Amino acid sequence: MTDDKAVLREVLSIQGVNAKALERPVVREVPLTVSLNGKELITLLTTGDANRELVIGFLLSEGFLSNKENLKGIRVDDEAGIADVELTGELDLTEKLWGKRAITSGCGKGATFYHVLDSIQARPVTSELTITPAQVYALMSELNRLSELYKETGGVHNSALADRERILVFRDDIGRHNAVDKLRGTCFLMDIPLGDKVLITTGRMSSEIVVKVAKMGVPILVSRSAPTSLALDLADRSGLTLIGYVRGEKMTVYTGKQRITY
Repeated sequence: MTDDKAVLREVLSIQGVNAKALERPVVREVPLTVSLNGKELITLLTTGDANRELVIGFLLSEGFLSNKENLKGIRVDDEAGIADVELTGELDLTEKLWGKRAITSGCGKGATFYHVLDSIQARPVTSELTITPAQVYALMSELNRLSELYKETGGVHNSALADRERILVFRDDIGRHNAVDKLRGTCFLMDIPLGDKVLITTGRMSSEIVVKVAKMGVPILVSRSAPTSLALDLADRSGLTLIGYVRGEKMTVYTGKQRITY
C-alpha cells in the first residue's frame, strides 16, 4: 500500500446476488491539531503525511504567515497528531479570526478564516504564462498516472504544481483544500517560484480553492471537475485562468482565455 496512507479492512463485496469477503485498502483519516503561539487554532483532518508542509501551507493560505522571517519555529509530532507553531508578534486569535471563520465546501467541512469577499481586494494575478490544450491534456494525464493512492482506495483528491512540460510537486489528501495547502507549504519551504506555474487538481473548483490559488499567485488552475459560479466571479476579478472538465482530449476554459494558445 502507498506510504502507509491506506489500511486494509475486511469488506463484503457484492456483484449481483453473489457476495464474498475481501480485504480492501481504505485511506487513512487522522486528526492534526494545530496550535499557534501556544493557543489551539484548529484540527485538520488529513491523511497524516507531509504534515509540516500542510500546516505551513494552511497558515499561508489563511493569512497567519507571510514570509520565513515570521516563522520562529514549528514542531510536528506525527504520532500524536500535534503541530505547535511559533510566529513573531502577538495574535489575538479569538477576536480577530473567529468572527471570520467559515465552513468550507470541502471534504470534511473544513474551516477557513478568510471572508471570501475579502479576496476581491487581493492583488490580481498578472503572469504572462500561456499554455496549449495539448500541454493541459498531458499534465492531467501525468497527474492521473501519479495518483497511486486514489487507484488503491478511491478516497483522496490529488493536486500538483507543474510548469508547462511536467509536474514538479505532487500531493494528495482526503481534502482538496489540504492537498493544495501541502503544495503551497512545500513551495514555501523549497523557495519554488509560483508566478509561472500551473496548479492541477482533481477536485471541484470552489470559491475557497480559487482564493487559495490566487493568493499563491499561480496564474492557471486546471481541474478534471467543474467550478462554481462564485469561483468564476472571483477568478475573473483576480485574473486567474480556470480550465475544467479536462477528460481525455476535452476541456472547458471558463476564465482567462487569453492564456490559451494554439
